[in-house]
Amino acid sequence: MRQLEHRRVAITGVGVVAPCGIGKEAFWAGLQGPVEDAERRVHDFDPAPHFDNPKDARRTDRFAQFAFAAAAEALEQAGEIDAAPTRRGVFIGSGIGGLITVEDQIITRHERGPRRVSPFLVPMMMANAAAGGLSMRYGWQGPAENTVTACAAGTHSIGNGARWIASGRCDAVMAGGSEASFTETALAGFRNMTALSNNNRSMPFDANRNGFVMAEGAAVLILEEWESATARGANILGEVLGAASTADAHHITAPSPGGVGAVNCMELALEDAGITASDIVHINAHGTSTPLNDAAEAEAIAKVFGSGDAGPAVTSTKGVTGHALGAAGAIEAAAVVLSMQHELIPPTVGHTTADPALPEIDLVTGEARPWTPGPSMSNSFGFGGHNGTLVLAPA
Repeated sequence: MRQLEHRRVAITGVGVVAPCGIGKEAFWAGLQGPVEDAERRVHDFDPAPHFDNPKDARRTDRFAQFAFAAAAEALEQAGEIDAAPTRRGVFIGSGIGGLITVEDQIITRHERGPRRVSPFLVPMMMANAAAGGLSMRYGWQGPAENTVTACAAGTHSIGNGARWIASGRCDAVMAGGSEASFTETALAGFRNMTALSNNNRSMPFDANRNGFVMAEGAAVLILEEWESATARGANILGEVLGAASTADAHHITAPSPGGVGAVNCMELALEDAGITASDIVHINAHGTSTPLNDAAEAEAIAKVFGSGDAGPAVTSTKGVTGHALGAAGAIEAAAVVLSMQHELIPPTVGHTTADPALPEIDLVTGEARPWTPGPSMSNSFGFGGHNGTLVLAPA
């Protein structure tokens, strides 16, 4: 039984803040590569244009600042939305939330005492700060929620937001993910668990991959009920056909052997979309550049779609963007929509040597590949065994 069967879900706006570009056009250009072997921070980001005064910006954690910037761009593209305020929802995911604020204030308490801890610590650190802040900023009075499912949070948020529209709860939703977790403690934790690349090189599905490259950023999609979007003359960019969420129930960080959880998630997403594996022509893979994830995902893709060139074109944009944790799925969903607009699939930058131990998949490498846009899949798999898959289609 399809769950997104009642009302169609249109995508009418895209906003992106990413290490390879601030704004969707700069982001798209950056996805083509090349990229430096360095941390994937969002350099030159200025929060000032997104706040009425500097004080408000200082009282907002960086992850929420990113979400405000991405949402503003997406809303500008979507145009004037005429849904009632109580029919407009916000669903912004984050893997961690305001970690920069948390670490900064712990240091402040340790060095200067508890009375110097900011009274804004809690509202700045909350993982729901971006969703709540956006609802207040724009007066969207429908549900304003967030999901905190590690690296699957952005994908889950878009899928959940689409269900609000499909089920009739909302007519418009801001959906996406945001993350800014570059702190010394976070980096040390990832490094000590040997999850990070030892040379700051993101090499998805490559024989020499050695870990992910930490990143930050945000992306927001504007989702609307199809008929109402059409009636107001919106430029429809794409459609959310279906979504799925499953759990590996296996290990807190390692994927289930053989990608069993990922297989289940992709198959359920196809069922939800009402299509078959043969209909999918493009997959934006989770593709973190870690040995275990890439092996499990490649095996899962081969199981669902078959191996070799007969299957869909596969790419991982993390070769450029790095891994933005809870924002990654939203950034990658934005990349899929832009791929449809430009009729190009960006290459898997950083991949140079095929891994003979992996099943053969049709990985896009070298240069962007021209394509006729069709149903596409975006995968996210997070610590905790969280799996998320979106099925998107051109308008």
